[in-house]
Amino acid sequence: MKRIIAVNSLSVVLGGRFRALSEVSLEIAGGAITGFIGPSGAGKTTLIRAIVGRQRITGGTVMVLDMPAGSAKLRSRVSYMTQENSVYTDLTVHENVRYFAHMLGYRGEQVRIQAAEALSKVDMLDKTDVVVSNLSGGEKQRVSLAIALLGEPELLVLDEPTVGLDPVLREQLWQLFRYLAEAGKTIIVSSHAMDEAERCDDLVLIRGGEVVAHDEPRKLCARTRTKTVEQAFLKLAGAAA
Repeated sequence: MKRIIAVNSLSVVLGGRFRALSEVSLEIAGGAITGFIGPSGAGKTTLIRAIVGRQRITGGTVMVLDMPAGSAKLRSRVSYMTQENSVYTDLTVHENVRYFAHMLGYRGEQVRIQAAEALSKVDMLDKTDVVVSNLSGGEKQRVSLAIALLGEPELLVLDEPTVGLDPVLREQLWQLFRYLAEAGKTIIVSSHAMDEAERCDDLVLIRGGEVVAHDEPRKLCARTRTKTVEQAFLKLAGAAA
């Protein structure tokens, strides 16, 4: 598979003293779901922000689609969903999605089509006229995801996209992620939930700002002689400590 992301000796120091990432190097292939897995504070969000060009780096390089991360030409090709809800709470669901579709350059009937398609994918068509402030936390998360799905991004970077969602919706979203990957999209999903790691094609296990391991789930388990990714992570993290 074609290489989509190349990270070389990436280091990030926050506040002049806290080393959030230390000499991280990895490559991510296209058309797959890659999970950034690790406990809270491991460095997952910092790595994601570096990949989408929103993090000032201390050292190293990050290339995305053969361009430096954050390049203007990547704006329509890379979609980023943050942990925080990227929505305006005083607007309705439909108004939010239409606004962001307009920001992406869509006009007229195409705005309506893009909004309807995105909301359908996250099962929010029945909430189109609801003001976002009246939605539950999980519903707000789904609207943020709908916005991330607008247009035709080649790379979807999703920071904790399933947090706060019920098991049924989590399953639906993972089915959507799989569908998108099979259609050629590259997806990065960060999570601290080890059960979600099993759903990924490729895993980057992160602890203390360092990559503990990077491989397919089954290969990680085989390498560590464990039955689950969680057991593999604990074994690898213990060895790295």
